[in-house]
Amino acid sequence: QVQVEESGGGSVQAGTSLRLSCTVSRRTASNNGIGWFRQAPGKEREFVAGIDWRGGNTGSADSVKGRFTISRDNARNTVYLQMNSLKPEDTAVYYCAVSLRNTYSTLSSQYRYWGQGTQVTVSS
Repeated sequence: QVQVEESGGGSVQAGTSLRLSCTVSRRTASNNGIGWFRQAPGKEREFVAGIDWRGGNTGSADSVKGRFTISRDNARNTVYLQMNSLKPEDTAVYYCAVSLRNTYSTLSSQYRYWGQGTQVTVSS
């Protein structure tokens, strides 16, 4: 069983930064793509950013391009989401998920293991 745990959320002012961390319990997860998703109240869960197992291929949603950066440290079994220039519309619960493959997908159905989520609240 793979356990996924997010951390680093909080309440911040618009224009500031946060770094989320996703720690995966099993070393074998370093062979899998990782994705970050978010869900705001009353909205569907949406893809934010993803990274392949080596970290050489990444992608992000248009809404966060140029502001959010995903990276991974396989030695620490950890994936990071650096979020800069935060906006109130970034407010959501952020989830980390382990892909079924060695690359990431924008589809939540392609992820097998999910964390419990971490709340990010951005005030104007």
